[in-house]
Amino acid sequence: MHLARFPRIFLAHLPTPLERLDRLSAELGGPEIWIKRDDCTGLSTGGNKTRKLEFLMAEAEAAGAEMVMTQGATQSNHARQTAAFAAKLGMRCHILLEDRTGSTDPNYNENGNVLLDRLHGATIEKRAGGLDMNAELEAAAERLRAQGTRVYTIPGGGSNPTGALGYVNCAFELIGQANDRGLALDHIVTATGSAGTQAGLIVGLKAINANVPLLGFGVRAPKPKQEENVYNLALATAEKLGCPGVVSRADVVADTDYVGAGYGIPREDTIEAIRMFAELEGILLDPVYSGKGAAGLIDHVRKGRFRKGERVVFLHTGGAAALFGYDAALAAGAGAAEAA
Repeated sequence: MHLARFPRIFLAHLPTPLERLDRLSAELGGPEIWIKRDDCTGLSTGGNKTRKLEFLMAEAEAAGAEMVMTQGATQSNHARQTAAFAAKLGMRCHILLEDRTGSTDPNYNENGNVLLDRLHGATIEKRAGGLDMNAELEAAAERLRAQGTRVYTIPGGGSNPTGALGYVNCAFELIGQANDRGLALDHIVTATGSAGTQAGLIVGLKAINANVPLLGFGVRAPKPKQEENVYNLALATAEKLGCPGVVSRADVVADTDYVGAGYGIPREDTIEAIRMFAELEGILLDPVYSGKGAAGLIDHVRKGRFRKGERVVFLHTGGAAALFGYDAALAAGAGAAEAA
């Protein structure tokens, strides 16, 4: 795949590290666990969206946009990284934030990613939960266009075929790192939400015939819907790359058993995973994406689904800034978190 055919702004800190988690592996007593540190991509504490934004913001710039608009949940990592990227390019940024949790905690609603959105100069509108947020985004953008503003809209999570190119590239990068170290990989796992990260990885892995299965741990939608979203986006991404047919439905696997009460609401095992990574490896996870993905990884190891002698890579999607909006949940434990 020749990704240089697509416009791109090179701001991410790449390649991100690939590290072995010795203490976590020993604690769980199962496979050899590695981590792909996409929390280290740069731009306002990093995260997986920076890879996507390299391609999306290049499109925005080519279109002559003076403002980018996007949408996400209150503690959206994507919104924060979009605001930071826009600041770096001298563009205005406007964000629609959806209340998906119903939390009234002032820290959740104003600290963490929300504080950073504003610090990067973004303007914010808030919306009630349950709306069609991409439709809300386009309606708000049209109002601004009617006033003469050149607006480029980015869907939630940056998850369209352009954004997914960032994770096609990540698949190439990860397999290249493994090859250079002589590491035969048995599994790759990551959190999956808006679908762009998992879809891009699948296309990249299949395009180079890596023969490494990818498992996404869902954070919001039920399994059939999550897999459908990922598959459809993977098909569109493969088409954009010029390799239609490279992805089959069987390549798309999501486990949604760790969602709990809903998006953005941590379970007991989410909190346990956050504490284990922090205390054993000095790595910060977030309560929305990477914490639930890590909870799935840990549970699969404990249940013998990932076995001793295998090598598993956990792709860290970032998001630690959101921890500052979840101080009550972390202090009180997940029982209080799920009830909040």
